[in-house]
Amino acid sequence: MKKTALFWFFIIRSLIGFSQSVPQDYRPQFHYTAPKNWVNDPNGMVYLDGEYHLFYQYNPFGNVWGHMSWGHAVSKDLQHWETLPPALPEFDNPDGTQTMIFSGCAVIDSMNTSGFFEKGFTKGMVAIFTSHIEGKAQHQSIAYSIDKGRTWKRYDKNPVLDLGMKDFRDPSVIWYPEKQAWIMTVVKPLEYMAQFYESKDLKKWTLLSEFGKQGDMTKIWECPSLTKIPIEGTKEFKWVLMVSSGHRQKNYLAMQYFVGDFDGKTFTSQKQNEILYVDEGKDFYAAIPFNNLPKSHTKPIMIGWINDWEYAREIPTGDTWRGGFSVPRELSLKKTANGLRLVQHPVMALKKLAFSVKNKVINKAYEVPFKGEVFDLALEIQPQQAKAVTLNIFQSKDEATVIRYDVFTQELSLDRTHSGQVNFHPRFSSIERVKVPLKDGKLSLRLLADKSIVELFAQDGEQVLTDWVFPTKHEGGITITSEGGNVKLNNLSIHTLPQ
Repeated sequence: MKKTALFWFFIIRSLIGFSQSVPQDYRPQFHYTAPKNWVNDPNGMVYLDGEYHLFYQYNPFGNVWGHMSWGHAVSKDLQHWETLPPALPEFDNPDGTQTMIFSGCAVIDSMNTSGFFEKGFTKGMVAIFTSHIEGKAQHQSIAYSIDKGRTWKRYDKNPVLDLGMKDFRDPSVIWYPEKQAWIMTVVKPLEYMAQFYESKDLKKWTLLSEFGKQGDMTKIWECPSLTKIPIEGTKEFKWVLMVSSGHRQKNYLAMQYFVGDFDGKTFTSQKQNEILYVDEGKDFYAAIPFNNLPKSHTKPIMIGWINDWEYAREIPTGDTWRGGFSVPRELSLKKTANGLRLVQHPVMALKKLAFSVKNKVINKAYEVPFKGEVFDLALEIQPQQAKAVTLNIFQSKDEATVIRYDVFTQELSLDRTHSGQVNFHPRFSSIERVKVPLKDGKLSLRLLADKSIVELFAQDGEQVLTDWVFPTKHEGGITITSEGGNVKLNNLSIHTLPQ
């Protein structure tokens, strides 16, 4: 009997182990992911001749961090992406060390300020990036391309900016027409300091000013950007400095932003009584805006890395790929009682209407007659007498990603503690919370769900939460529930990808 019991114990344990190791289909359908291997920060985002370029941190040799090079993808519509061969690979140095190509940006040098291009050539692309020698140095270097980023030549006098530091990185360069000069924003990560430099030729850089040692300093500062952003309903604009750093919840990562003015030399932040975060989820980081957008885009557009360094290396996406990118987001500023606040709108939209309903009263629970894991959901609700409203997605009998609104506290939360695979890392299981006041008694949500990625935009983009989730049941149920009274569902629409 003992041998029999032991035999069945090992059989059952092996079956459980096998079921947990079965690879899941978590690859998003409308968020860009590389066909294989590890990715992190978006880099060099620029538009040229009908193509939006997304370069990104990429490991050509595996699905964990290492051998940082620039991957490359292009799109004609910011929704469908074509992966191209890696653009800027790491390279060997004469002393036996390797230089990795860390984060940076790309610009179109249409006036040939750099002198890299033939006279009259207006489509020269220049990449400005951190050249990283592990344990020794980080400095800023450049490379240039005459064929729309397909091939590159590194500048033979690199680096172009070197402070002799091990941590000095992530250049973001814009053209500043008032001075007919390039402006670089770059960070000293360990000092929580952004620096601004000026150049006429992308080769020689002069320090203008510094900004830092304020806001969120719970994590190092990375991936800065300085962007001119319009104020909704006016012809005015302000400058916004975004920095990747710490999160509202201790030891996670997020992005913060400062609203202010830039006079070509100094960035001056307006008074802020609180730390302002770009995204309240755990998985939006290192976002930077596109350069050289056509005039048809009246607002900046950015893309962020979806992941968190707390568990980035362990997310259970299988042996092929790891990490992805947000949908492109259009940026504006909105005047509020508390000052100017960032507003974000997804640029893309799924086209096929799968379900819609209007003016429905919900008493306790409403099971939406739609099942799926790839959809674009929009709803507007009036809580009325209800104390709370809950939207469950990716739902099965014992699994769901839970989006809940507490009427009394005006708190919107995204709970992934029972969303599926949550135990692969002790820091993954979490609940994200943010205050979202009702507007005329209404709450509007736009939710982009894509296999394992959730991007939630509340009150027309005034608050955003982005998270990975890893459901295991794949039943894809959606339920809306009310607590303490009826809820009026003014409208609900669900769009999917065309077959």
